[in-house]
Amino acid sequence: MQDQKKSNDTLVEVKNLKMYFPVRSGVIFQRKVADIKAVDDISFHIRKGETLGLVGESGCGKTTTGRCILQLYQATGGEIIFDGTDLTKLKNKEVRQYRRRMQMVFQDPYSSLDPRQNCGDIVGEPLTVHKMVKSRGEYREQVAELLSTVGLNPQMASRFPHEFSGGQRQRIGVASAVAVRPSLIECDETVSALDVSIQAQVINLLEELQEQFELTYLFIAHDLSVVRHISDRIAVMYLGHIMEVADRKELYENPLHPYTKALLSAVPIPDPIVEATRDRMILTGDVPSPLNPPPGCVFHTRCPIAIDECQGEVPELRQVAKDHWVSCIRV
Repeated sequence: MQDQKKSNDTLVEVKNLKMYFPVRSGVIFQRKVADIKAVDDISFHIRKGETLGLVGESGCGKTTTGRCILQLYQATGGEIIFDGTDLTKLKNKEVRQYRRRMQMVFQDPYSSLDPRQNCGDIVGEPLTVHKMVKSRGEYREQVAELLSTVGLNPQMASRFPHEFSGGQRQRIGVASAVAVRPSLIECDETVSALDVSIQAQVINLLEELQEQFELTYLFIAHDLSVVRHISDRIAVMYLGHIMEVADRKELYENPLHPYTKALLSAVPIPDPIVEATRDRMILTGDVPSPLNPPPGCVFHTRCPIAIDECQGEVPELRQVAKDHWVSCIRV
């Protein structure tokens, strides 16, 4: 399924997105003294019906990027074009019209669910908010169908979140997201808190739902093995910048950016002989602070192939092969 693109049309196009969080000083007269550059001038697109994996270390700006797309954060600069409309130019009332078409499945399946609502109300609330049901009977019917779709017994509708396992709670979150038949679903570390066997079940469910409802996914994760399974294309982030974007197969077989190579070399291989003999790229130093990022290429302080020019030149994300883009002057 992953290798068959449903459409080449673009659903989301992000252009020169910036998200800076101000740092203020003072108790009474708070003045801005600096900016945390969580996302710093990134561009990418998501095609209709595909899954774009967004990967990188913790704190690299993945979640911030996703929340900017959903307009949960007001971007500092850039454009977010959703199906032809720039969301950054819309007012709050106008943005609400697009809420139905963009949904999110969060990382923690417990804290993201209201403990005071039962399962049926959590799944059915979006139907009520967006006025998609006309009667109580239709509401109950839709909720039962949604629970069945994600592999839960409709008779569980009266139970509360604490009565479910982690995997079941995540299925409730997925059911709530697909209830309004969105075009885009963001999965923010959706399976990272689950056991490996449950991760596989949830990923298989997401793939089935994608085919059934013609969904588009932005899959945010740090686990490259999970991203490889579900993604069509993968974008690699580091310190608020995109380092590399490529087709899934191309990225894993022919990584070009040193950071991508380092990430892939850290993924364990089941074969102990191959694992013992393969080359490992160990990065030195720590990730710099987004409050004071390095000049030029933000990766040059840890890059094994960096040269003097890397400190003075911010590399552009340029195309080096078909559907393969890299941000590095040494490639």
